[in-house]
Amino acid sequence: MRIIDLHCYPGTQAWIDAQGPYVEALAKYWKRDWSAKSEQDVLEDFTAAGVEACLVALDLETTVATPPCSNEYVHAMWQRHPKRIIQCWGAVEPAKGDVALNQIRKAVRELGFIGFHFHPIMQHFAVNDRRYYPMFELIDELKAAVMIDVGTTGMGAGMPGGMGATLRHAHPSAIDALAVDFPNLKILMAHPGWPWVDEATAVALHKGNVYWEMSGWGPKHFPGNLKVDMRARLQDKIMFGSDYPSMPYERILREWGELGYKDEIMQKIFHGNAERVLGL
Repeated sequence: MRIIDLHCYPGTQAWIDAQGPYVEALAKYWKRDWSAKSEQDVLEDFTAAGVEACLVALDLETTVATPPCSNEYVHAMWQRHPKRIIQCWGAVEPAKGDVALNQIRKAVRELGFIGFHFHPIMQHFAVNDRRYYPMFELIDELKAAVMIDVGTTGMGAGMPGGMGATLRHAHPSAIDALAVDFPNLKILMAHPGWPWVDEATAVALHKGNVYWEMSGWGPKHFPGNLKVDMRARLQDKIMFGSDYPSMPYERILREWGELGYKDEIMQKIFHGNAERVLGL
């Protein structure tokens, strides 16, 4: 079965460097070494798992002053390995204003990106903050998609004050408002959205332009109601993501199999919904 992984990070040194002061906290959060891989090792992981990867850039420059794992960087990886990496999500910092707008234009028009990933907690903003609507107006105009984290994060977890990050910025109510104001914008919620899973479910069901990818959690830990809804009323909304390299593919794919969903449901989750909605 085809597996499209909508949420993969490069896993290389450039990606580690972009995380700055969060590296040690992430290692504790995931209970394992948090270090760089070679590009070849990353490709071997994708190949062994049989996934077609969509790489995600990372830019936290305005909040932690680290060099971005840039749009150009992930684009270059895509171009070197087009049979295994099939698309990219760009990263822009909302606080950069006109610079961010220019980066959005370049990522879509020149690099051919499918859309943009936002990490509201770490980028210190909520997506329904109207100060940043020019950014979403441009993305909408360019007919690109957005993938927006909902729920808590391992970045800053356990650190004093969470390194200044506010969890509430990633509440699904912000997605709800954004979907109202941009009804033609394709919006993917990223991660299961804990502790607001039921609220994220309500947004996905109510807003026709909102979808949901389940990266960053072992499937066996999905809340019970979510496990039921994914094979029923959410089956046309759910897409696969891993949050690579957070967890090994062997575990993620094994646990998806252990959920016991019918093949027609897994076909939608692993590739059909992404093909239909995002044209992959």
